[in-house]
Amino acid sequence: MPNIADSIEKYIFAKDSNRPDLLRQAFTADATLEMVVRTGVISFPPQVSGRAGIADVLVRRFGQSYENVYTFCLGEPPKAGANTHACKWLVGMSVKETRELRIGCGEYHWRFAPQSGLAEHLCITIEHMQVCPSQFLEPVMNWLQSLDYPWCLPGEMIERAPQLSNIAPVIEYLQT
Repeated sequence: MPNIADSIEKYIFAKDSNRPDLLRQAFTADATLEMVVRTGVISFPPQVSGRAGIADVLVRRFGQSYENVYTFCLGEPPKAGANTHACKWLVGMSVKETRELRIGCGEYHWRFAPQSGLAEHLCITIEHMQVCPSQFLEPVMNWLQSLDYPWCLPGEMIERAPQLSNIAPVIEYLQT
C-alpha cells in the first residue's frame, strides 16, 4: 500500500532543498495546485496544472528568492491507506537578497491517487506571512533547527518559539 506521508515529505524536501526532480515522488504528472493567499507579503498564481508547473512555481521560482527554508507539517503523519490529509503548516525562510526572514503558516489539503499514493491535488492556504529583520536570523533558525522535521507537534513548536512580536500572529494561529 502506498505511503502518502512519503509523498508529502518528498514535496517538502523538494521545496526546501530546491530539488524539483523529487516532485516525481510526490505528485502525479497531471496534479493540480490551488493557492489561497490571505496576505500581501507573498504571491502565487491561484491555480497551477501539472507536476512540471508545480515544480516551476513551488521549487524553481521559490528557490530563486528564498534560502534557509524549513517547512513543517503540524501533527502526526497521515495513516496508511488514507487518500486525503489536511494539516496546518509553518514555514521559516530568509530572503536571499536581503536576509530578511519570512515566517508563514496556513493549511495544506491533500488528495492522493489511491493506486500510487502520489498527490493529485494540493490546496495551500497561506494565512500569515510575517516579515522579521535579518538580525533575528540566528534565533529563528535555531528554533526551526531544534524541531522535529518535517512532522512536528504544535505544542513543541509553540513552546520553543522565540519571543518575537513579529511572529506573534503565526504563533496565535498555530494555537487555534
